[in-house]
Amino acid sequence: MGDKIDPASANAPGSVSLYDGEDSDAPALKGRGVQSVEIGGRLLALLAQSGQPMMLRDLAQQAELTPGQAHAYMTSLRKLDIVEQDAASGRYRLGPFALKLGLARLRGSDPYRLAAEQVAALAEQLNLMVAITVWGTHGPTIVLVQESSNYIHANVRPGGMFTVTGTATGKIFAAWLPPRLVEPVIAAELQAAQKGWSDVGALAGEALAREIDKVRRDGIAATTDLPVPGISALSAPVFNHSGHLQLAITVIGPTPKIDVSLQGPHAEALRAFAQRLSEQLGYTAPW
Repeated sequence: MGDKIDPASANAPGSVSLYDGEDSDAPALKGRGVQSVEIGGRLLALLAQSGQPMMLRDLAQQAELTPGQAHAYMTSLRKLDIVEQDAASGRYRLGPFALKLGLARLRGSDPYRLAAEQVAALAEQLNLMVAITVWGTHGPTIVLVQESSNYIHANVRPGGMFTVTGTATGKIFAAWLPPRLVEPVIAAELQAAQKGWSDVGALAGEALAREIDKVRRDGIAATTDLPVPGISALSAPVFNHSGHLQLAITVIGPTPKIDVSLQGPHAEALRAFAQRLSEQLGYTAPW
């Protein structure tokens, strides 16, 4: 699990290439706010969540405003081009300036930074090690490890590598990266296993293809006692707004301490965590 790699791919996250709501873990905002801005934000959130134009009366009802109050807010928002109104139906939708704001947010989103700021809470919640992994020069490359009190006897460290064919993390990348990136790494791992150079617990051929298909359906990958006996793991993908895989979040622990069933509490917590990160990057997962 901790093979040596080219130092160029093991530096800080900036040197490792990424393939291109409310946050319960975010600190509570304190201080006096502007109520009218918050009400306007509530109306905008309704339009964003709806995904289609809305009638004024529906906006007012869901925002707990009178139609007259809602109309006043929508008039101001129209003047700013944050919303626009269809002349024929009278329905409201998000406007061109809302699009500019959304694009600015997406351009400023750093997947690694978002994940790194939040993994400590996940590790504490589950009392398991959490690793953030990206696709580097030679395959899945660990960029951050958050320890827990459940110590594991495995060489998991920043700059280390996970195999594609023998780890939960690797299966995430095999499932969602283009084959042109993944297949050469898989071929090299299988060749090393055949020659006895590496004991990677590798799957191959149809067995690997079936496992990758399963990971795509489930939105999560699991391994038990592989590649290190007594250590098991769950891994989940994080996507950007275009649906491209950005990184994998993996929870790792002693086999007796981690529930790797895909509907168990550890899998549910990990899946929710990864989905929340994807949503912060503009993507809604189908699982």
